[in-house]
Amino acid sequence: MATAKQSKKDPVDIVHQNAIHVETIKKENRSQKLYTNFSINPFKTLHVFTDKPTTGYTHDNVEDPAFIKALHDARLEPTKKYAYPQTESQEIGWISTPLIVSDRSDRRVNWPRQNSEITKYMDAAWRLKEQTQNLG
Repeated sequence: MATAKQSKKDPVDIVHQNAIHVETIKKENRSQKLYTNFSINPFKTLHVFTDKPTTGYTHDNVEDPAFIKALHDARLEPTKKYAYPQTESQEIGWISTPLIVSDRSDRRVNWPRQNSEITKYMDAAWRLKEQTQNLG
């Protein structure tokens, strides 16, 4: 008989349920922040659709300069966006300016292509071979 009483559910206490509900709402309100300034994510690609050609209604689109600037800034290369690399993989090649100015007339570091008699002959032979293949 004692087990029959324990198996019955206690009646629902509305006061306790309301107190739990109020406490849950207070916890949610503590962690929530109200945003009132909305903008489009500049890192997401936009798909702009034109009007139907039969509408006849033309409206003047007013461009927001701050939004246009945000779009252009999002598409800049990382060296122009940030002062220093954001990841370790960006460190390679971050400083891309040459250490010394290249001087093409300095023969110590610049070796231009030079042709000898043999290379000139083979260049002419290859050109002649290509011309005969194109004709035939």
